[in-house]
Amino acid sequence: MNRYAVEQKFKSIAAFLIILILLPYIVSVFVNGADVREDDGENFYVKVKVPDAEEADGVTEIRWTDYLAGILAEEISEDCEPETLKAQAVVIRTQIYRTLEDSEDKTLTESYLSRDEMEDKWGAENYGEYYEKYIRAVEETDDTVVMYGDAYAWTPFHQSSNGMTRSAAEVLGSNDYPYIAVRECPLDKEADDEIQTFTFPYTEIQSLCRDFLVAEEDEDKAAQGYTYDDFEVRSCDSAGYVSELRMGNTICTGDQFRDALSLPSSAFSFSEEDDDNIKITTTGKGHGLGMSIWTADQMAKEGKTFEEILAFFFEGTELRNDIQETALF
Repeated sequence: MNRYAVEQKFKSIAAFLIILILLPYIVSVFVNGADVREDDGENFYVKVKVPDAEEADGVTEIRWTDYLAGILAEEISEDCEPETLKAQAVVIRTQIYRTLEDSEDKTLTESYLSRDEMEDKWGAENYGEYYEKYIRAVEETDDTVVMYGDAYAWTPFHQSSNGMTRSAAEVLGSNDYPYIAVRECPLDKEADDEIQTFTFPYTEIQSLCRDFLVAEEDEDKAAQGYTYDDFEVRSCDSAGYVSELRMGNTICTGDQFRDALSLPSSAFSFSEEDDDNIKITTTGKGHGLGMSIWTADQMAKEGKTFEEILAFFFEGTELRNDIQETALF
């Protein structure tokens, strides 16, 4: 066989091998589109909006399980029980599914920790152990989401309540989420930083709340500013969170006030500090709706499964795992 024939034979063999290697990717692109790349039998890549990404459009691609694990790592402590992590993984996945229903370009926007950020957070000596812990929570709840009827449930969560979670009907004035109701969580009272106290100058509160303050009719009063007598909690919901608050002539919600001052909770009370400052004491961390991560973790320590945890906080919903993740992208 001459040299030319040998070279042609090698080229044919090389081309055949390249086709074999690329065939799974070609099939994947044909079936799923170029935005979802198969990584292995159980994983794939998704588009994620990252403001500081090197890509010009601010969109990067990441493995689906790494993305979910990265969100978990940002939202919940590595010290939590495995069943707590699983419950949170299902909550996150459900939220993403709800978002994807209204998304045209299927680009995800939830903040997450990359692998490098996880290693920086935990240190090289702990990174492998903790990373695997989060990945297991994602993989062992594969495809599982919370459903209410035929729709994805709304699954809010918070770090700890003030001892009771809140009713969505009371907070939102809507009956669309009957499964988000008041739940007694007495163990939350033992949570880290459950009770916190802050001191604010009246002038700072006036500045922070300026977007919804009613202009004082009396210009002299407006120039004088607020005093302790200008602050009154007028009503609370059935879980003890402030529903209505008076500030001078302004009536606002406790959640508006919490957000304006970046308070950890809208379960708060006032006490007089001095002529220039007011003291605010808060209980709980977060909005108080849905799942309390602290109580969920205590339930897990008592032997409850993630299914039981989610059934407690979202009563009347069901868990389903028959909706393939890849079908949503």
